[in-house]
Amino acid sequence: METFDFAEAYTSAPESVVVPSGRLNTLDALEIVPSGRAVGAEIQGVDLAKPVPTELADALRQAWADHLVLLFRDQKIDPDNYIDAANIFGKVQVAANKAYYEKANRKSLYHVMEQDITILCNLGDDGKPVESNDSLGSLEVIWHSDNSYIEHPPAGSTLYSIVIPTDNSGQTSFNNQYLAYDELPADLLAAIEGKQSKHDATRNSANVLRPGVTEPTCPEEVPGPFHPMVRVHPVTGKKALYLGRRRTWPSQYIEGIPNDSEEILDRLWAHATQPKYSWTHEWQVGDFLVWDNRSAMHRREVGNSTMPRVMWRSQFAGEKVISG
Repeated sequence: METFDFAEAYTSAPESVVVPSGRLNTLDALEIVPSGRAVGAEIQGVDLAKPVPTELADALRQAWADHLVLLFRDQKIDPDNYIDAANIFGKVQVAANKAYYEKANRKSLYHVMEQDITILCNLGDDGKPVESNDSLGSLEVIWHSDNSYIEHPPAGSTLYSIVIPTDNSGQTSFNNQYLAYDELPADLLAAIEGKQSKHDATRNSANVLRPGVTEPTCPEEVPGPFHPMVRVHPVTGKKALYLGRRRTWPSQYIEGIPNDSEEILDRLWAHATQPKYSWTHEWQVGDFLVWDNRSAMHRREVGNSTMPRVMWRSQFAGEKVISG
């Protein structure tokens, strides 16, 4: 069977996108429209295919700090524009999961392009949509923080929509972990104060076992670093709950009590993922989305495995997690 050339097929901006007039890339033209939920805002008046002046970039970074997730609709950008837009918010780096595929000598269906852009899709090697592949496929993606299973998790991530299912499946939700921390019940706060938890590297956020990784049989075998359960944001100075990711036991656990963490973690995850902290983005072709990985988690609904879904993805270099 002939292998489909993903890079050839999906390295251009979608032709269907029509960029509105009046995007002047000035502070006067900039509009920040909050989602009305606990997180998220739409940016208007900005064309990411054009140069972004320093003062406008500063304002966008402030909006990112304020709202955690920013949406830029109707963007028609090429790979160079995309990287320039991502670099407004941080230094782009390759996703950590690429290393697992390289070590196992397997081609990843993430299909990293030359500019460190990842093609994130639900397509098989023949270019047709599938339920499951080496990437996230069309599967449900649980609440998580990107790449929390490395020592220095990324500061943020971006997605740019190239192809979207016509039935609106596979929508992405984000939540505000500042608020989750601020509203923690006193007994839960006391239980995790000064504590670290294991961030499980066994499976990706769609529950697919990573290449070359052995399924753990006990907590001590779970791969991944320990990170503080409460972190301080290096820019805002605010505290956020930092849970990262959790699969079926043995997976995440609290340092020092590997076999007695489940009740606390059950309550923490139930608290942190309450609908009142979240906002769901309904994708359109040409959407550019950027989120803060240090103060927000995200998830994806099940996608339609008969309809293609193709995105460009990038992430920014982060720092050692600061304990709160």
